[in-house]
Amino acid sequence: MVGVGDHLADLDPEQLAAATAPRGPVCVLAGAGTGKTRTITRRIAHLVDQGQVNPDQVLAVTFTARAAGEMRSRLRALGIGSTGSAAGVQAQTFHAAALRQLRYFWPRCLGDARWELLDSKLPIVGPAARKAQLPTATETLRDLASEIEWAKASLIGPSEYAAAATKAGRDLPAPADQVAQVFAAYEAAKVSPDGDYLLDFDDLLLFTTQMLSDDAGLAEEFRARYRCFVVDEYQDVTPVQQGLLDAWLGERDDLTVVGDANQTIYTFAGARPDYLLNFSRRFPEAQVVRLVRDYRSTPEVVDLANRVIGAARGRAAGTRLELVGQRPSGPAPRFAEYADEPAEAAAAVADIRRLIDDGVPASEIAILYRVNAQSQVYEQALTEAQIPYQVRGGDAFFARTEIRQALREITAAARADRVVAGGDLVDALTVLLFPLGLTPDEPSGAEAKSRWASLTALVELAEELLAHNPTLSMRELAAELTSRASAGHPPTMRGVTLSSLHAAKGLEWDAVFLVGLTDGAVPISHAIDAGSEAVEEERRLFYVGVTRAREHLRLSWALARNEGGRRGRRKSRFLSGLLPTCERCSSHLMGARALQTGVCDSCSGERRHSTTGSRTARRTATVPLEPADAELFDSLKAWRLAEANRQDKPAYTVFADKTLREIATRRPADLRSLARVNGVGAAKLERYGDDVVAIVANAPSTAGD
Repeated sequence: MVGVGDHLADLDPEQLAAATAPRGPVCVLAGAGTGKTRTITRRIAHLVDQGQVNPDQVLAVTFTARAAGEMRSRLRALGIGSTGSAAGVQAQTFHAAALRQLRYFWPRCLGDARWELLDSKLPIVGPAARKAQLPTATETLRDLASEIEWAKASLIGPSEYAAAATKAGRDLPAPADQVAQVFAAYEAAKVSPDGDYLLDFDDLLLFTTQMLSDDAGLAEEFRARYRCFVVDEYQDVTPVQQGLLDAWLGERDDLTVVGDANQTIYTFAGARPDYLLNFSRRFPEAQVVRLVRDYRSTPEVVDLANRVIGAARGRAAGTRLELVGQRPSGPAPRFAEYADEPAEAAAAVADIRRLIDDGVPASEIAILYRVNAQSQVYEQALTEAQIPYQVRGGDAFFARTEIRQALREITAAARADRVVAGGDLVDALTVLLFPLGLTPDEPSGAEAKSRWASLTALVELAEELLAHNPTLSMRELAAELTSRASAGHPPTMRGVTLSSLHAAKGLEWDAVFLVGLTDGAVPISHAIDAGSEAVEEERRLFYVGVTRAREHLRLSWALARNEGGRRGRRKSRFLSGLLPTCERCSSHLMGARALQTGVCDSCSGERRHSTTGSRTARRTATVPLEPADAELFDSLKAWRLAEANRQDKPAYTVFADKTLREIATRRPADLRSLARVNGVGAAKLERYGDDVVAIVANAPSTAGD
């Protein structure tokens, strides 16, 4: 526990200025990794230590239970947090604070009327959707619920919804007037004829605000109880949350807010950075402090982050903070372009294996992508490499509802002996998955799009399997998918984190892989269609991704989705001006060696892996093998040809050249070592593993052996 008066000793000058600012309005503009939680908890401790406020008169609010828990832990360490029955500073989410107050206020305001908190909107949205003659598929109901949440967060009622949603350019699951009908029916259904109430989480804020506004005595009692307020992540406040905060404050100004407008990434949910941007206008006497010393990331990562946000446009960009890295120098961020997503995933996993071998814990490595549907190829690659992983911010691919439903349908079709194989398989699969949401065109609505993207990824996985086995049957497909689903879930193992960029907010890792950085993904396609402000939010999301990395940062993109597919993608527009260039020819540098020397592979005379080069070089590295490795490579190719002829299938379906080259170089001595080679999955390990290990064992030794 930090002793009284010691809580200021280890603060930097800017943190100290924020912590010791006089009681009253204070705005702390805090960049990523600058120690904002430390600063605001020390500010609270200082106010208490100076006798300006009692601990139990302080209410600190933030947006996630995890962040509130972290704040409570730090306050307890400072000796001012609430513990058991002992009063202290309250640190809660907006919703938790409102729930606690509502339970206390309700009998005084609404008497004997009963209320119940809804766990989910869907049971009420469903009948409302049927009444409006809309589909009631789960993804549609979720999209409708999301629209209701956005409207209530934005203080928009059912009668105003259609016009407001159209003006905001919302991506709607149905025509705006029908969504408004659902909204109205939903609200009406929450009040019973007996006057009892069903409340959703949005209502917690709305009802509490209304009670404080309507009952002067109750408001006076509350304001006598809480005199000092702190709001973290203030850039993410919605109008309904700001309304509650205003009701808490009344005419007072004892408010500290902390945020960074350039990390605003939730406007789709109603967040408005204007409250942070306008703080000094509302409180002209407010003290504004900027925290810019980044203690999280190396100077190399910080420099890239500064350049990403330096290209931002719009009002939020005017408040951007130029971060200054405080850690020792580290490796330069690395950029790479690949022919297709499987190649991108294979390279990322190979890099992850090297980091783990160098001592970086798997739990300190993250792969971040824009949408959850992008995770499948990385789940597969990690599984084949026997590297444990966990999926954050969404279910693992094979655990998603739509994929589990699809597997049941595929398995049922296989058991029914529907003889479908070869070229007819994909057509049959498409028909099979149509009722689950695999429509010919991408649907509207975020949940429906996510479901559609997952089902599309499943069909593309089947196409990939079919390319390697042209006679693949429905029964074989069902068995392969079931095997992958089982292998892809190490339920009790902590490992590499797979996460969407949104779900990664507030977290950090030693090594971060930002993948899938193409136009249409980052920025996402519907943001490009929506206009410049939506694109700027995507830039801020990219910035959040970059600032998650402490030391190692890899940024990559693929020109096609599937192996051998048309390379119609372009790298993200946000990468413009970020890629380092060759000091001789000004071409972009890709890979560790080129970044280290400052010279591209072409100018250095080395023929190395490059997906932007010739067709031959796009899939495998062409660094010459040592003579003994070359002999082993030839032996492996001869075995592969014989095996392919025996099965009457193309040689590459046994093992690709790049896999055989890696085997020849790494010389795995047993099945466990062989399983770590890229391209050696569980099925191939079982089918060919013993033969390959035997060939390696009988091969001549290298000069170094």
